[in-house]
Amino acid sequence: EPLSEGRNMEGLPPSTVVSVEAPPPPPPRDHLAWSLCTTLYANVCCLGFLALVFSVKSRDRKVLGDYSGALSYGSTAKYLNITALLLNIFLVILVIALIASGTIVVMNVFNQERQ
Repeated sequence: EPLSEGRNMEGLPPSTVVSVEAPPPPPPRDHLAWSLCTTLYANVCCLGFLALVFSVKSRDRKVLGDYSGALSYGSTAKYLNITALLLNIFLVILVIALIASGTIVVMNVFNQERQ
């Protein structure tokens, strides 16, 4: 607001300018822990190892400040982890089904021999 007549800036307190900036975006995720677990426990078709390689590349890019490269490598690691997880779940279900059906067949053969 304008000063009234007869007053000058000397009698007023100094003004303060506050600049408000948006907080920096969070760094992209590298999924290193998930990739390490996938490598150790569910390494189907070496997808866990590939996910670990891309996670390390993502972490390196993040340290260098290349967030777009880190985001690219991190998303590749995430998709490799998801694929390895789905394949592992499918294989576990397949093994359980094969064991169950094999047990049923063996029991049928055993019952037919007893009769």
